[in-house]
Amino acid sequence: MSKFKILSGPLAGAAFLMATSAIGPGFITQTTTFTERLKGSFGFVILISILLDIGAQLNIWRLISVSRMYAQDLANKVVPGAGYFLTALIILGGLAFNIGNIAGAGLGFQVLFGWSVQTGAIVSCIIAAVIFLVKEAGKAMDVFAKTLGFVMIALTFYVAFQANPPIAEAVMKTFLPDQIDELVILTIVGGTVGGYISFAGAHRLLDAGISGKENLRQVSQSSVSAILIASLMRTILFIAALGIVWQGISLGNENPAVVVFESAAGRIGYKIFGLVLWSAAITSVVGSAFTSISFAKSIHPSVEKYFRHLIIVFILLSTIIFLIVGEPVKVLVAAGAINGLVLPFALAIILSSTFKKDILLNYKHPLWLSILGWIVVIVMTYIGVQGLIHFT
Repeated sequence: MSKFKILSGPLAGAAFLMATSAIGPGFITQTTTFTERLKGSFGFVILISILLDIGAQLNIWRLISVSRMYAQDLANKVVPGAGYFLTALIILGGLAFNIGNIAGAGLGFQVLFGWSVQTGAIVSCIIAAVIFLVKEAGKAMDVFAKTLGFVMIALTFYVAFQANPPIAEAVMKTFLPDQIDELVILTIVGGTVGGYISFAGAHRLLDAGISGKENLRQVSQSSVSAILIASLMRTILFIAALGIVWQGISLGNENPAVVVFESAAGRIGYKIFGLVLWSAAITSVVGSAFTSISFAKSIHPSVEKYFRHLIIVFILLSTIIFLIVGEPVKVLVAAGAINGLVLPFALAIILSSTFKKDILLNYKHPLWLSILGWIVVIVMTYIGVQGLIHFT
C-alpha cells in the first residue's frame, strides 16, 4: 500500500484531527514568543520536540490499536481505576482548554469582521456544534480538520515568504544552537502531545474501525504524519517569526503572533492572522470536545448512545463558561498545570500494558520504542511537577 493511499479517508482524518487539535491559540503564541527569545536556536527545540513527540505518539497509537481499546479502558485493564482517573484529568483539562479555544475563535472573528469576541465565540460555537449534528459526524469532522489544516499551513507559508526569513541561519542554528532551553523543549512537547491531544487521532481510528495488528503499519504512519503536520505548521510559523525578529522588530508581549503577520504582509497579513487564529481555535474546539467525550464512554452505556449530543453539550458548556468568566487566563493556567501530568501518567500506564500478555496477546512491542516512550515519561514528569510547583 502506498503512502498516498494510507493517508486517505479516516487515516488522514485522524492525522489532521490530532494535528489541528495541537495547533491552537496557545500553539501559535508559544511558537512566536519562543522564536523571539531563542531566535534561530528555536529550530533545535522543534527538532528535539519532534523526536519526543513521535516517541509518545507512536507508543500510544500502536498500543491502543493493538488492544482495540480506548485509552481509559486499556488503563483500567493495567491498573484498576486508573482509567477513571485518566478520564477525569482529560475531561477537566479538555474543558478548561476548550474555554480558551472558544475565546481564540471569538478573537479570530473579531480580527476578520470586527465583531465582539463574545459574538465571535457564539457563532464559532454554533459552527462547531453543527458538525456533530450531521449523521456522519466522523466524516464531517475529518473533512473539517483536513480543510482548515491545509488553509492554516498555506496562509502561514505565504506570510513566512513575505517575512523574508534568514533560512541559512535557521538551518545552521537548528543543528548548532547558540542556546538550549530544556523547559522550552518540554513546554513545546506538552503543547503538541499533552493532555487529550495525543489520544484524539487514536480514538478517531477506533471509531472508524481501524485497529488491530493487521492495521498497525497504517496506524503508525498516520500517527507520525500527525506529528509531522503539526511540526510543519510550527516550523513555518517559526520561520515567519524569525524573519520579523531578524529585522529588529519587537513582537511585544500582548499578541506577538499578530505582529508577525501584520509586519510581514500589512493589512492582508492582519486578516490572514484572523483566519489562521480562528481555524486553529475552532479545530481545537472540535478535537477537544470529541476526545474528551470519547473518554467518558466507559462511564455509562448512555454516553455511547448520545455521543454526538454530549459533544455538543460540551462545546456549549465551554462557550457559556467563557461568556460568564470572560477572560479565561486563570482557568488556562490551572489547566496547564494539570495537563503537564496527563501525558506522562497516561503514557506510563499504556506502556505498562506491554508487560501484560493477557491484554496484548501475541503482540511484541519494539524495545526501542518502549525505551523512547519511557524517556518521554521521565522528561514530561519533570516539567509536570515544575508546572505544579509554579502554579501553587
